Amino acid sequence: MERYDLLYRLYADFETDTLRELQNFVDLFPPVDSRIALDYWEDASDELEDRKEEVQSSFAAGATFAEIAARATRDQTFTALDLHSKYGRSVNALVLDVDETLRSAGRTDNEIPRDTLHLLTEFHEAGVPIVICTGQTLENVKGFTIQGLGNELVHSGDVSIVYEAGTGVFTPGHGSTTKQLLYEDLDDTVREVFSEVRSRVLPQAPDDLRESVHLQGNEFNITLKPNFDIGSDPAEEVIDHGLVYLVDLLGRAVGSALDGELGVDADGGVAEDWARAYYAAADPEVQTVLGDRGAAPECDPEDVPETVRSLFDRIDVAYYHADAAEIGSLELNKPNGVRAALDVLDVEDPFVLVMGDSKSDLRVMEWADDADAGIAAAPQHASEDVLTHVRATDELVYDRGDAASLLRIVYVMNLLDEL
Repeated sequence: MERYDLLYRLYADFETDTLRELQNFVDLFPPVDSRIALDYWEDASDELEDRKEEVQSSFAAGATFAEIAARATRDQTFTALDLHSKYGRSVNALVLDVDETLRSAGRTDNEIPRDTLHLLTEFHEAGVPIVICTGQTLENVKGFTIQGLGNELVHSGDVSIVYEAGTGVFTPGHGSTTKQLLYEDLDDTVREVFSEVRSRVLPQAPDDLRESVHLQGNEFNITLKPNFDIGSDPAEEVIDHGLVYLVDLLGRAVGSALDGELGVDADGGVAEDWARAYYAAADPEVQTVLGDRGAAPECDPEDVPETVRSLFDRIDVAYYHADAAEIGSLELNKPNGVRAALDVLDVEDPFVLVMGDSKSDLRVMEWADDADAGIAAAPQHASEDVLTHVRATDELVYDRGDAASLLRIVYVMNLLDEL
């Protein structure tokens, strides 16, 4: 009998909703000092085992089918079956953004839900490495990761943290490769540009902009965030203003760094116009903002000197509507960080689940897609570019704060690979 028919029978003939409720209760039962509560938990655990045994006795691979029924809804299981039929393999690493992906300020009070954390421990116990991939600092990520998953799991040798959007990789338990500082490979010219921009970004900002934004990021990722609610009209105004300011500041910094190599005068607004022309051509959103702010480039992209263009090619300008404007090194990005993490974790033939919501996560998704190295998922409030990619691949879009539903699908996908 084919897997489809067996799974159809599983959900038709057994009370899988009850089985799943019992499993969730047993897994997530809070620690309490109560004999009555403990008795209730033990009764639920006994009933869970009885119901699992009933499933196990009805299928040749009964233990696997019982686990599937206890972990996922019918829809989740058949989505997993479609994925496994398409790719023919299991997921051998998780690559997970955190903010607005595993947790959500609008739905989970900025905490990773307990069911999500428990599922991550289940993947870990099944031998699936976990790569946390975030723009946050290492100290922040280590703190909430240890708090949520436990010190033993984080230091098990199967967890890696790609932090500050790819600036570094931290993989406890791996000796000399435990901490990799990827920025050490950048050359002096790129370092000079970022040093120039960072030293001037707030001190030289116009008063109205400086009073309306704050600085995030690191030495090689410079991000302007609004001092207003993200998504609001005031946030849109200051971020659009900030984008134009960052593009111009970057142009001046590149012109200064290459002053002795250009052979042309880059003073005044010339270098700024090169940056506007280059980044407008590279990103339609940037082009729109520049045009709306009266800062459309006066030269064509082809007019940008090759030496300048080659340096722009290594520096990213990103715009997030009413949220952030940033520049960052394209050599220090999440895909490079993820590849470095997977190397340390000894994942030789990766097929990963990538979960994220932003353009930096999109680059990891595109790498996985281009290399046939995984699948992508995103929350429904992710950036439109991310949603476009996810919908065009496997349509793995989940509700805000409900990363657990997607993790259940992939968990069942891996169980199906055992059949």
